[in-house]
Amino acid sequence: MTSVDMHVDAYLSRIGFSGSPSRSLHVLRSVHACHLLSVPFENLTVHSGGRVQLDPPHLYEKLVLQRRGGFCYENNSLFAWLLTQMGFQVTLLSAQVKNQTTGFYGPPFDHLVVMVTLDGQRWLCDVGFGVPGFRTPLSLDTRGPQEQGHRVYRITEQRNERSGLLFLEWQKEENGGEDGCWTEIFKFTLDPRRTEDYAEMCQFHQSSPCSFFFCKSLCTILTPEGRLTYIGRRLTTTTFPREGSGLETSTRDLQGDEIPGVLKEKFGIVLKSPLIPKDEPMTLLPVIY
Repeated sequence: MTSVDMHVDAYLSRIGFSGSPSRSLHVLRSVHACHLLSVPFENLTVHSGGRVQLDPPHLYEKLVLQRRGGFCYENNSLFAWLLTQMGFQVTLLSAQVKNQTTGFYGPPFDHLVVMVTLDGQRWLCDVGFGVPGFRTPLSLDTRGPQEQGHRVYRITEQRNERSGLLFLEWQKEENGGEDGCWTEIFKFTLDPRRTEDYAEMCQFHQSSPCSFFFCKSLCTILTPEGRLTYIGRRLTTTTFPREGSGLETSTRDLQGDEIPGVLKEKFGIVLKSPLIPKDEPMTLLPVIY
């Protein structure tokens, strides 16, 4: 385990939050958005000769001191530590992400998300997700549409409510209101979990050809205008719709020797070991969830 002092102030500085760290919904929303705008969602450790470790001091050193990012187990578990230190009531939850190609879900503990309970209200937080991710926490006590900019999300229950199964849905880059075309992002329950519960799936995502993260080198971050995404040997810039214009996307191919400079300039990431770019098709899981 890495020996390092962990400081809330340094973490807040890392994500560009300069307000008073009070226990309020305004602050929760602010630190959530700041995290997404500052800390990439990335798996570059897996493709540069390293292994992901989930002990908090190691994550703090990586994300805060080295100014790296991570995938869900890293970003969300360290974010949960931050919120706990700030006085929020935090619960780790397990989610299963829906593969938009096959229509199947990932295994249990496929994704780590965070629930915050504040003044009797429950909020879903997720700073460890890619393109479909939401900018600020979503209410877990609301079943109707929740608008965020040009996007809209909702949380629904399985018809058999005793199962406790919930679904996060969105309308992609559209907002057709309650009767629009909804697409499931992931399913989850509110059963409390511990960090060690995710250890097996964390290894799976670093070593299995059935995992997106093993098959593709990835780094993506939310920007004030949209999103930047690196995969394999491509860089995609997405600009969200503005008044008078729709969603804009441009992609450029990268040469191998360009990639370290792009990661440094666009994402603020400098790797200690050479990156092996990867963008291979995934193998289907032998079990259907």
